[in-house]
Amino acid sequence: MDKRITIIDFVEKYTRQFASNVFLREKVDSVWTETTFEQTRLESYRIGAGLMALGLEKGERCALLSQGRNLWVIGELGILYAGGVNVPLSIKLEEASDLLFRVQHSDARFIFTSDQQLPKIRKILPECPNVEKVIVFDPIADLQEKEMLVSELQTMGDAYLKEHADAFKARYESVGPDDYANISYTSGTTADPKGILLTHRNYTANVEQAHSVIGIDEGDVMLIILPLDHCFAHVAGFYTMMSYGGSIATVPVGKNALASLKNIPMSIAEVRPHVMLSVPALARNFKKNIETTIKKKGPKVEALYNFALRLAISYNKEYWNAGGFCQLWKKPLNALFDKLIFKAVRQGMGGRMKFFVGGGALLDIELQRYYNAIGIPMFQGYGLSEATPIICANAPGHAIFGSSGCIVSPLELKICDSEGNEVPDGQRGEIVIKGENVMAGYWKNPVSTANTVIDGWLHTGDMGYVLREKHPGFLWVVGRFKSLLIGADGEKYSPEGFEDGLTDGSKYVDNVILHNNQNPYTMALIVPNKDALREYAQQKGLDPLSEEGRKAQLMKIQEEIDSYKKGGKNFGVFPEAWLPKAVAVLPEAFTEQNHLINSTMKVVRGKVEERFADRIDYAYTDEGKQLLNPKNLAALL
Repeated sequence: MDKRITIIDFVEKYTRQFASNVFLREKVDSVWTETTFEQTRLESYRIGAGLMALGLEKGERCALLSQGRNLWVIGELGILYAGGVNVPLSIKLEEASDLLFRVQHSDARFIFTSDQQLPKIRKILPECPNVEKVIVFDPIADLQEKEMLVSELQTMGDAYLKEHADAFKARYESVGPDDYANISYTSGTTADPKGILLTHRNYTANVEQAHSVIGIDEGDVMLIILPLDHCFAHVAGFYTMMSYGGSIATVPVGKNALASLKNIPMSIAEVRPHVMLSVPALARNFKKNIETTIKKKGPKVEALYNFALRLAISYNKEYWNAGGFCQLWKKPLNALFDKLIFKAVRQGMGGRMKFFVGGGALLDIELQRYYNAIGIPMFQGYGLSEATPIICANAPGHAIFGSSGCIVSPLELKICDSEGNEVPDGQRGEIVIKGENVMAGYWKNPVSTANTVIDGWLHTGDMGYVLREKHPGFLWVVGRFKSLLIGADGEKYSPEGFEDGLTDGSKYVDNVILHNNQNPYTMALIVPNKDALREYAQQKGLDPLSEEGRKAQLMKIQEEIDSYKKGGKNFGVFPEAWLPKAVAVLPEAFTEQNHLINSTMKVVRGKVEERFADRIDYAYTDEGKQLLNPKNLAALL
């Protein structure tokens, strides 16, 4: 690629290089449609020219609130061609105040939206005098003041291109690599989220960096399950696929969030993707669905499946060290079981899947071993929006399960202590990076910018370590500094290893948060899987809702925790001193609706601790420390 190119340069290059290849796929009226690279560019021209006809000036902001679809991608490209800045908004923002803050703070002049999201915009529009037009993607009959259909904008664009083609070309050619492309707001774990300023060069540099660790074959299809508003879907999704001549498909929108989730299995079966962008939470659900299907086939099939799974996991190990002389005898058996069992499992995932790319939260190593065993490796990556976002990733041919992946190139990375001094290999500290993918700063927030980017180095706030002598180029991310457990003696430890391990390894626990803020001991907030626990009680001949049945369920949860103690199957994975000595079983799950999970499917630790502050306090009383306390028993009703 040329040095310091813009997104416009990038799109012009690849939509011409792969002009006749399919780039966008979406389901319209029960039929999957295909849009070529060239059609994508020409449709983007229409949107961009239409915005210029409306009077959009270079550098002005347009907000975009819609489910994933072709017009999301084309809409953003149109904004960029007009020299504008896209402000992508999450459809999971339910509160008017959250949307209102972003639209007002970004000074958005125009808003693109879908018919499903339009009611949210209408609710806040009276408080957004700077918004001149709301452009609706879907045909609706009841347009209100300031609203117009995207078809009208496209018609205006056609006329503008006919009369002012030179002005349009001059506009997009005037866009420079340091001009802003996006204001990407943080996920809203605080009252005032920060607007991350990402430039054209931030994006194109990160795509170039991504090429150093991951490759896609021309013609490969990616199903994007993640929201398109996040820059991970931009870089790892449509921009990377564009650069390789691949295509992207989006999941059809349902009438509500649950209906959209149900469309995911259908999309996998019909699109038959080669690669998917996913998050650990969805991967866990896929795994549970596979296991449920196997169980329904009877005990003999389940036993054979489990034997084959154990064999494959023991042979593949942590990917990089698979096989070996002493393991040779397993190779033909693995091949046989793959043909007899795992091939059918993969057919349930479309039959063409090469690998997952996992972003978001830390990915448990057992989940990685599982997917690798069935022949669809799930590769962990790491990044953050301020880095546009990719910092490292595992990929086919070079992966170490348990690591966060190979650091992209070119990129400088160091691990620093609390004083900002670089620490030796193997020692944990803050991950600090420097490269062309580092954001330009925070919109209207010079103080936060100065505290986060110092002398060009981005301080991520994440904790990790490197082992350059043993595994050069690889990074291990172990959690957030702010999520550290702090014992009464001041010692600190990251809880993510236990939290992810227990959630992934136990069917009886859906979520867990450890808490210790200079307390005498650690306590755990547990979201139980009530269905699995009640089935367990019934197998023991107990009424799940009786007091005896609920006590048995609590003892089962404790048994899962105790597996991390000496003599347990997970002993040594997590320091026993930090294991919870008190458990608070919660009556409700962590969801986006109660704001305990954010739009990127991460648990918002601070909000969980705030919501259940009374249970935390109770856990440090004599009664609350007892497992079979009244509040735990009541939570299982």
